[in-house]
Amino acid sequence: MPHGYDNTLQDRDSFDDAGCPETQRFDTFSREHYGGLLQFVRRRTTNEEDARDVTQESLTRLLRYRETEEASAWKPLLYRIAVNVIGEQFRRSSARKASRHVSLEEMDIPSEAPQQEDLIEQQQREALLRAAILSLPARPRQVYLLSRMDGLSYKQIANHCGISVKTVEKHMTQALALLDEKVGFGVADASN
Repeated sequence: MPHGYDNTLQDRDSFDDAGCPETQRFDTFSREHYGGLLQFVRRRTTNEEDARDVTQESLTRLLRYRETEEASAWKPLLYRIAVNVIGEQFRRSSARKASRHVSLEEMDIPSEAPQQEDLIEQQQREALLRAAILSLPARPRQVYLLSRMDGLSYKQIANHCGISVKTVEKHMTQALALLDEKVGFGVADASN
């Protein structure tokens, strides 16, 4: 008996027509095709439990045809039944998932737009930073603005101001230290 072959088809022999040659033929057919059908179903379902359920359900449904169909028609019929059971299982699971859907109108979805408090806080930080920049000594302020607002490199600033790159670095360091001291919220990072 193949591993996983469900005994329900065997057990029914005890109360059904156990001595019937058609029943014995069907049992032999079921045992022979269980493994192949299970492999076929595994490729079309999401997990092992579903594959075993579909396989067993398909064999159980095939029982209805054992007396009306020739044994040569059982295999194609079994696979057609399996495809139908897989389809039914998919529709049932889709319907269950659909019942869990919630209308967006019913949900309280937070806006990605900044809250009013956040906007006010940002405006206050910007005003504080502007005031701190304006209070810098002339050369550090110029270097800072050329770097952070105009996006010039230190070499470009040095050429523009007629000073060395070392002096640009010194003025930038001085500007950042003063701004950090006056504003205190990581100006070096905030104004990048």
